[in-house]
Amino acid sequence: MPHPLPRLHSPKALKLALAALAAAPLAIAGVAAAATPPPPPAGWSLVWSDDFTGPAGAPPSSGDWIVDTGHGYPGGPGNWGTGEIQRYTADPANIGQDGGGNLKITPIRGTSGEWTSARIETRRTDFKPTDGRVLRIEGRIQMPDVTGDGALGYWPAFWALGSPYRGNYQNWPSIGEFDFMENVNGINSVWGTLHCGTNPGGPCNETTGLGTNRACPGASCQSAMHTYRFEWDRSVSPNQLRWYVDGQQFHSVGQNQLDAATWDAMTGHGGYFLLLNVAMGGAFPNGVSGQNTPTAATVSGRPMLVDYVAVWQSG
Repeated sequence: MPHPLPRLHSPKALKLALAALAAAPLAIAGVAAAATPPPPPAGWSLVWSDDFTGPAGAPPSSGDWIVDTGHGYPGGPGNWGTGEIQRYTADPANIGQDGGGNLKITPIRGTSGEWTSARIETRRTDFKPTDGRVLRIEGRIQMPDVTGDGALGYWPAFWALGSPYRGNYQNWPSIGEFDFMENVNGINSVWGTLHCGTNPGGPCNETTGLGTNRACPGASCQSAMHTYRFEWDRSVSPNQLRWYVDGQQFHSVGQNQLDAATWDAMTGHGGYFLLLNVAMGGAFPNGVSGQNTPTAATVSGRPMLVDYVAVWQSG
């Protein structure tokens, strides 16, 4: 079992998990890369998307994305509040499109031993379903293709933070955090988690959050693209939050599981912004592996590939 994990005031909190609980990869081939997001289902409309079809080496669109740099937001917690050790940059070696319809986020260990990587967040902060409708947020992603000791410390993520966090950095977790996809240490598993309420403890059991994990269907999370989807359903009462991988639901949280004040603080503001990043080290990978990560055995230069990110709304 991992050692007890420290409680950190952070928007990328740890999740207690055991590597042994993650199922082994299955030998089924992955799906070929898609050029664009799929069309919305009948009765749905596209809210926003990016399919990363720029030339090789081009950064993500500056009109759509902010590239975070350094070891934390100005005035925010150090090491992004999670203990992760990399320095985020806008260097094309760390962040750029591959010319084949994907965004690459690549952690690199330099000659000095310093790790660099990348983290981006949408300029839009208003992703939220209209009352009576469902918001669907989806990304088609291949986690860094590395496993075993070489993967120790890798922490790819696709997630969202409540808009009041931008510029404040002291109001987490009450403003809400939805982790659509997280992974550590090259385990064949996707974690989905909700963070809310107060820290430590509270209705979302912070800093662990309300979450679960499962193996990726078919090919492993590391060897192929998979779709990671989150739905915020305001068409039902009580409202519901749902997590999916390749269309298979694996987690949900209902409005009736939380007190009214907690739910309102998480959902009553203007909406959410989306984030993509690959961290190195920190409380989550360290806790799962039972040691400080990354280690001397950790392999440099394995990217997370993002085919597209899209947001749809029903009705």
